[in-house]
Amino acid sequence: MKKSDRIAGGIYGLLIGDALGVPYEFYKAAQLPSYEEIDMIPPAGFKKTYPQVKDGTWSDDGAQALCLLDSLLNQGEFSLERFSDLLLAWYEDGVWAVENKVFDVGVQTGQALHAYKSGMPAHKCGLLNPEGKGNGALMRVLPLALWHEDRKKLVLDAHCQCLITHGHICNQVCCALYCLVAKALLEGRNAHEAIDEGVAGLREIYQDMPEHEQELEWSIRPGTSWEGNGSGYVVDCLRSAFMVLEQTSNYEEAVKQAVLLGNDTDTTACVTGGLAGILYGFLGIPKSWSSMLREKEKVARLLEKLLRHLT
Repeated sequence: MKKSDRIAGGIYGLLIGDALGVPYEFYKAAQLPSYEEIDMIPPAGFKKTYPQVKDGTWSDDGAQALCLLDSLLNQGEFSLERFSDLLLAWYEDGVWAVENKVFDVGVQTGQALHAYKSGMPAHKCGLLNPEGKGNGALMRVLPLALWHEDRKKLVLDAHCQCLITHGHICNQVCCALYCLVAKALLEGRNAHEAIDEGVAGLREIYQDMPEHEQELEWSIRPGTSWEGNGSGYVVDCLRSAFMVLEQTSNYEEAVKQAVLLGNDTDTTACVTGGLAGILYGFLGIPKSWSSMLREKEKVARLLEKLLRHLT
């Protein structure tokens, strides 16, 4: 598989997973339709979480990931300030949101961006809630894995992009591990190999970062079986994605199973979908879903710029 197909799969995979999960957000697993009925258009009679949102629309997850990619392409490197400016533009003006409409904002993200607008430095905004461990930084971090070649730099930037909204060290470690796993998938590893390689690589990098190393071993608990419930807790979200990725055999199955965990369905499917998109490539994503994704033409332009940069 060409690397370009894996990169396209990662970007579209996270957006499509996000859009697939939007109608089912906050439902418990037992309240969801069957596996066969999970689709971009929910079955007749199912009450969508956001009835005003058209099918095929990505949420804050996808929009923030596109903000991150846009900031990388415009700066030529990661800049916390430039990224934070774009997140504020998304929050206030709908930049990178479909139809420029923001319909879902996490409480912690909203508070942090309001503080940023009021003049608080970006690196302090994500610690307004010192114990905040939501998945709002994990859902958007994938573009860094597509951008970087150097793994140490990738880890440090994955940490840094958390700071504007979710500064707790636990969020930083989850984002770093996710990026290293995505990087291994991009290089052709299977799901199990990529997760193992990501853990080993992060342990090596964290030899000189004892607080991060402790958080990896105590909070994320690599070496135990990957199990998750699809909640908004960042560790559970990460473990849910790894669990689903190891237990499924194609993109469609992966994102459907992510949705069927219930709870934070759009983010779990987004985080899972980004990895599954890299693993199975853009051509592994059902055409019926990619054709339904709204405003995909502007995603295509951004992706084209990324591929030109990488070549």
